Amino acid sequence: MRDKLIAATLLIIMVLNFFDVLTDIHLGVPQWHIFSEGLIVVISAACAIYLISDIRARTANINALKQELVHSKKELKNISQAMMDARHEYSGVIQTQFSQWTLTRSEQEVAMLLLKGLSFKEISALRNTKEKTVRQQASDIYSKADVEGRHEFAAWFLEDFMQQKHYPHSNSAIN
Repeated sequence: MRDKLIAATLLIIMVLNFFDVLTDIHLGVPQWHIFSEGLIVVISAACAIYLISDIRARTANINALKQELVHSKKELKNISQAMMDARHEYSGVIQTQFSQWTLTRSEQEVAMLLLKGLSFKEISALRNTKEKTVRQQASDIYSKADVEGRHEFAAWFLEDFMQQKHYPHSNSAIN
C-alpha cells in the first residue's frame, strides 16, 4: 500500500511539473529552468514506472507463492493420509507378530507401550498395575520374542525399515 501511495505521488509530481514546464515554455522562462523542471518530470516518471513494475512483479510473486502454498498443503494432506495408512498397516503387522509370539492381550498392550517408548513406571501408571508386574510382563515378552531387552525388542520392528549404511572410515556395513 505504501509503495502505491509513493507511485501515485510521483505521478502527481510528474503531471504537475509537466504542466508547469508547458506554462514556462509559453511564458518564455529561461532554458535552464525548463530543463531542470523537465528533468524532474522525467525522473519522477521513471521512478513511478519502476515502482509500478516492481509492485506488479511482487504481486505476481506473492500470488505464485500462494498457489504453491495451496499445492503444498494438498500434497501434505495426501502425504499425511499416506502416512496414516502406513501407520495403520504397520500396526497390523505388529499385531500379527504379537500373535505369532503368542503374547497375551495384556502382554500385547505392554509391548505396544514399550514400542512407543514409555517407561515401566509410566506403563504401570497407565494400566493401573504395579511396576513389578509390568517388568515381569516385559521379561515374558522379551523371552517370547527371543530378544535380550527393550532396545533389541524395538530394533526387531525397525530393522526392516533401516537401509544399509556405509561409514566412510570403515570397511563394514551396518544393517
